Amino acid sequence: MEDYLKLLNEKQLEAVLHQGSPLLILAGAGSGKTRVITTKIAHLIDTHGMDPRSILAVTFTNKAAREMYDRVLGMTSSGSGVMIRTFHSFGAWLLRRNAQSAGLHPSFTIYDEEDTVSLLHSLNPGVKRADMKPYAVGISRAKDYALGPGDDLSPISLQDDISSMYQQYQERLEEIGSVDFGDLILKSVNLLKENREIRARIQQRFSVVLVDEYQDSNVAQFELLKQLKGEETYLCVVGDDDQSIYRFRGAEVRNIIDFPDYFPGTVIIRLEQNYRSTEKILAIASAVVENNTGRLGKTLWTDKKGGKKGVFKLLEDHTAEAAYCAELLSDGNLEDTAILYRTNAQSLPFESLFVQCGIPYRIVGALRFYEREEIKDALAFLNFLLNPKDEIAFLRIINKPARGLGKVKLGNILEEAEYTGGDLAAACRNTMFRLTGRAGEGLKEFMAAYDRAVSSLGTTSLPEMIRQGISDLGFIEYHKKQDEIAGTQKLLNLEELVSATADYTGDMEGLTLFVEHLELDRSMLAGEEEDGAERVTLITMHNTKGLEFRRVIITGLEDGLFPSIRDGSEEDIEEERRIFYVSITRAKEELYLTSCRQRRIWGRLMPFMPSRFLDEIPGELLSATPRSGGQGGGAYTSGTRIYHDDYGYGVVTQSMIREGEEVLIVRFDTGHSARFLPRFTPIMKAE
Repeated sequence: MEDYLKLLNEKQLEAVLHQGSPLLILAGAGSGKTRVITTKIAHLIDTHGMDPRSILAVTFTNKAAREMYDRVLGMTSSGSGVMIRTFHSFGAWLLRRNAQSAGLHPSFTIYDEEDTVSLLHSLNPGVKRADMKPYAVGISRAKDYALGPGDDLSPISLQDDISSMYQQYQERLEEIGSVDFGDLILKSVNLLKENREIRARIQQRFSVVLVDEYQDSNVAQFELLKQLKGEETYLCVVGDDDQSIYRFRGAEVRNIIDFPDYFPGTVIIRLEQNYRSTEKILAIASAVVENNTGRLGKTLWTDKKGGKKGVFKLLEDHTAEAAYCAELLSDGNLEDTAILYRTNAQSLPFESLFVQCGIPYRIVGALRFYEREEIKDALAFLNFLLNPKDEIAFLRIINKPARGLGKVKLGNILEEAEYTGGDLAAACRNTMFRLTGRAGEGLKEFMAAYDRAVSSLGTTSLPEMIRQGISDLGFIEYHKKQDEIAGTQKLLNLEELVSATADYTGDMEGLTLFVEHLELDRSMLAGEEEDGAERVTLITMHNTKGLEFRRVIITGLEDGLFPSIRDGSEEDIEEERRIFYVSITRAKEELYLTSCRQRRIWGRLMPFMPSRFLDEIPGELLSATPRSGGQGGGAYTSGTRIYHDDYGYGVVTQSMIREGEEVLIVRFDTGHSARFLPRFTPIMKAE
């Protein structure tokens, strides 16, 4: 037996030695899936004499492909001949070698999303460039689902004319001899479907096809896999249906769940031994994810028996949440601690407090809060209010969204400013009546927003002034559209910025102090360098996939924030539950869960209820610090009259015990109904 086989556990070895029928390896979190797939490649070469060039392994990122290649090479010197690529890289390889049959030139160029938008705009010059982005996203999504212009595209795009735009775009794309990322997969599928000779040649070339992270595959990639598998092809996919969390990118969890149906005779091997987390952390993760119905099922286990219970903390608000995390970090364990949240916008309270406290941090997969486009836009507006001579701030916001002010007209405004002492607001007033058409209207709208904001200083709160100002400028609508197009959270980030001004007065002095504070924070942040110092990690739940930390703090566990929808479909809720499962299984030794009673939304404190997912965790797996005024389990019965600090008086309409934890449904006198865990909620029996 090769030395590398001796490192495997029983199930891993079974997966590596398997031959013949299609194989689905359900690899749970932390179960060593990369080791299995790379060892399987080395074993096929060393033991079975497989030609390395006949092995194709595909994954989803260049980083993962490089890691797989290096591991294979470390086990067998013959591994250099194996083709290990991303799906898109393989598609490009296939199309370039069969370009003529695919109707392409071998040196075709590959368009990214910005190129797609530019091409669509060139075909529709009378339409604003920004308005082409929804079409670019719709076309990309259509290709992910292996759909052409003639197919029904209504489920994936809100644009009525998406089909004609797609047709027009695709014809032009082919005229100029280019492809986009979707084409790399879809054209490969069509090539293999329509050309029997090429399909036979490729199937003969690759007698072994392995796919890593299969739960992240989309419909088009699944169609490609079907074309690659011939009668003699050995097919092996590795993935975890419980970690399928990229549906917003087109990933289709049914690909892995229905794999045995599509490929008869499939053998399923479950890798359930986890090498990362303690027994109690895995029990929490399993208790949550087993509530999903759309899964094949597995139960993680570990040799790391026992371990610490998870800790649940109910806090007053997001400020207290950040302070609680800072308190935990006072033990000095920064480098191996991660603070997780659902959206990037939630990083602001942590960033602000950690800067003040001198706690070093890094943000993974996102810009620092004050470096994000939409925040820079809003801050430029505030700077222009404070100083109408600020040319940099003016130029950043004057044409966002587009107001028809080209270089010539902007040049006229800047020239006029020479006669107003550099006051660009005054220059705009002097210029706007000389402009006609769209430019004139756009400049008038801009100045109306500016004047309204200036006049409201001292007459309304700072959050309301800023919210109204960025709305009048068109920022809210502009970034809302960006969110819809790209699935970002720009509007949430603006919401967080507005909320951060709540402690400042609504006059010019308050605005000055707020902006000054931000400028100091930003200069400190900008001066940070990765100098080897330990830092706590701030990261979204999505970005933690594949990572691990000794201590994980999952924040923002409130209904409406996580899960992010209050009344989503069952499919939506199951995806959110998988995100929670992935987040929990990042923890090796310590797990903390936090929930807030209230958060600021557009500067206003709004009440929240703890996430429904917390109800799914057995009470014996969590330790918690009850809030004062809380009641013990079993203290309430249906009909009990209670009082809640925020909601007032109400009546218990239902009382139940779930996993040893009392859960109440209360109908308040206002007509509002809510669910509570009395142990964590400040309610009391009313006389």
